[in-house]
Amino acid sequence: MQKICVVGLGYIGLPTAAMFASAGLQVHGVDINTKIVEEISQGKCPYVEPGLPELIEEAVRLKKLTVSTTPEKADAFILSVPTPCTKEKQADMKYCNEAMKSIIPYLEEGNLIVLESTVYPGATEDVVIAQLKANGMQDKNIYVAHCPERVIPGKIVDELVNNYRVIGGNTNKSAEVAKELYSSFVKGQMYTTNLRTAEMVKLMENTFRDVNIALANEMAKICASLGINVWEAISLANEHPRVNLHQPGPGVGGHCIAVDPYFIIGAAPNLSELITTARKINSSMPGYVVDIVSQKVKKAGKVAVLGLSYKANVDDTRESPSLEIINLLKKKGYLVTAYDPYVPTSIELEECLDHADCVLITVDHTNFKSLNPEVFSLLVANKLIIDTKNIIDHDVWEKAGFEVILLGDAINKDDVNNFFDNKSLAANA
Repeated sequence: MQKICVVGLGYIGLPTAAMFASAGLQVHGVDINTKIVEEISQGKCPYVEPGLPELIEEAVRLKKLTVSTTPEKADAFILSVPTPCTKEKQADMKYCNEAMKSIIPYLEEGNLIVLESTVYPGATEDVVIAQLKANGMQDKNIYVAHCPERVIPGKIVDELVNNYRVIGGNTNKSAEVAKELYSSFVKGQMYTTNLRTAEMVKLMENTFRDVNIALANEMAKICASLGINVWEAISLANEHPRVNLHQPGPGVGGHCIAVDPYFIIGAAPNLSELITTARKINSSMPGYVVDIVSQKVKKAGKVAVLGLSYKANVDDTRESPSLEIINLLKKKGYLVTAYDPYVPTSIELEECLDHADCVLITVDHTNFKSLNPEVFSLLVANKLIIDTKNIIDHDVWEKAGFEVILLGDAINKDDVNNFFDNKSLAANA
């Protein structure tokens, strides 16, 4: 194949376009966001992602990557657009449908269409194949495939190359054609299957993680009620060769783990009891954290939140538990400030901490490990820090005079029963 058209230049579409371009293919990227298109056309990267700026700069300089707001004719079309959840927790397919509609005028016999967006089982048929049929193209020799990504922010460039890929096709030939395309840069093992199996595999992977995190979060609530440090307990439990408990936290964010389980629930609502329960547990964690704050900070007090992204060392705030925590705190009447070194919209750390009654850590950014309690002492009104990610050295902070509360440990270590009897927290346990 000589030319690729990538529709959607977000956190996955843009790196994918850059990888194809770096492999020597001619790539045309499409996005409806004119600001992003303008930045990329200048060889700039609109996202914080190690290794990606260099790839984009070179691809644009060599004219291997062009961008605009409209598609062009190509040998292969890759649709990599968002698939958010509706308020009813159903898959919102409008972006996929619009992306597919946008390429219809440019399709020719022998083209390949790959839906990369994470979707519910059957979505590629409902979106891609259905529109082909609706436009009288079902008899044309157009190949259809689904090839979901399986990467994490901060390691996207490396994982696009080295992670394994599952490629589903509407026919065996379609799967093989897509596999040949991705082999231009993928070094990991590639497995071919049918469309629905490929769609389900991606959902299963993220649902596994969501359920495991839910178990850890439920254990955190239980351990806190019993005066047990859940982090120590999990660490010791994981010494068993067949146990691998995940870590608890203030909730689950990102566009995958917090969303993908709902696609399975929507496809089979009467058969998804465990998955549904896990989602409820993880979705309850922001409220649980706010209840902890309410135990220690008077109403109208100031809470300084450290962390806005959904995970460490990235600027991605999609489905971030921190944002939900901030909203809940504000609804309770707290004054809230927030700092995140990766999110440009946040304020400076000193302003965030100024006269704070409580510091709340919600993201485990690496540089949060080296925060200096002596500096904090000069700025905050009350030496109270709540650590939901077990990121700081608690002994160091306690020696500096701070009261340190750890998610998954008793709030009042000297009086565990008082904590357990608190109805608002016990109800969430």
